Amino acid sequence: MSFFSKLKDKFVKKETKEIKTEEKESLEVYDKGLTKSRNTFSSRLLDLTKRYNKINEEYFEELEEILINADIGVNTVMNFMEKLRKRVKDEKITDPSLLKEIIVDELFIIYVNGEFLSTNLKRSNDKPTVYLFVGVNGVGKTTTIAKLALKEKEQNRKVLLVAGDTFRAGAVSQLKEWAERINVDFYGKKEGVDPASVVYEGLEYALNNDIDTVLIDTAGRLQNKTNLMMELEKINRVIKKVINRSPDETLLVIDATTGQNGISQAKAFKEITDLTGIVLTKLDGTAKGGIVLAIKEEVNLPVKYIGLGETAKDLQEFDIEKYIYSLFKDFMEESNE
Repeated sequence: MSFFSKLKDKFVKKETKEIKTEEKESLEVYDKGLTKSRNTFSSRLLDLTKRYNKINEEYFEELEEILINADIGVNTVMNFMEKLRKRVKDEKITDPSLLKEIIVDELFIIYVNGEFLSTNLKRSNDKPTVYLFVGVNGVGKTTTIAKLALKEKEQNRKVLLVAGDTFRAGAVSQLKEWAERINVDFYGKKEGVDPASVVYEGLEYALNNDIDTVLIDTAGRLQNKTNLMMELEKINRVIKKVINRSPDETLLVIDATTGQNGISQAKAFKEITDLTGIVLTKLDGTAKGGIVLAIKEEVNLPVKYIGLGETAKDLQEFDIEKYIYSLFKDFMEESNE
């Protein structure tokens, strides 16, 4: 069974009531959050299919333009188009409507690339589990930390936020305000203090207060990569010294609305620190939802969470099936008629 058929069987053919309530709510968040992307990306693909009754070079050129405009990335699109042309030739496909299933399947293959990447955040058997967050200013890093902290708290875990971004004006107070709002522990010092010392003392606090999960904010001054690399290396050494291991996750937060600039940020941060995953925020605010595929192809890191709105429930664990279904819903529902 193709991936396209599998998604139709899972989300379209079955009655909604057959899907578990939690699964249904999550799918609704995806559906709503990817509306902009679906209305531009998927709808344009559907329109393309309807306008052509035969696959020709003009069809391929328009398809290529649609994919590039969706922020999938030029290299990814070129590889995709090469595979698609080959399949069309080898399988002697002439009808564009028959390509709908192949397009969805091939985009899925781009992301998975032979393996299902785990989106689960790793947890340590030894307290505390430590998550380190990196990313440039303005991407929603602090808000993401707060939303994940709330999710941890809802799992009955004792949570600590550590304000390791001591250079950006207001960063410490902003994180402290979030900690108070969601009623979790906070550790921070005044602005300008050495971030590594704050992390050290914060982890000592965690060990002494039976904290389950520590979420550490850091600065993201990419304009001076050398200094940032040295700072992150120092923070990682401190973490290893206190808990006898590296952070359980080092998550890069990227704003989806920045498009290819977000890809550049991912490449830059991957050069200076060991990343384990991506949190892609503000995906609901862009019509270019293909950035998820570009990130995987360009930097080979799993997207662990995506932000699809303002509330904590809108920060969703990334699910490739829900993502592609919500993006190509129009395709699938029409082909089910």
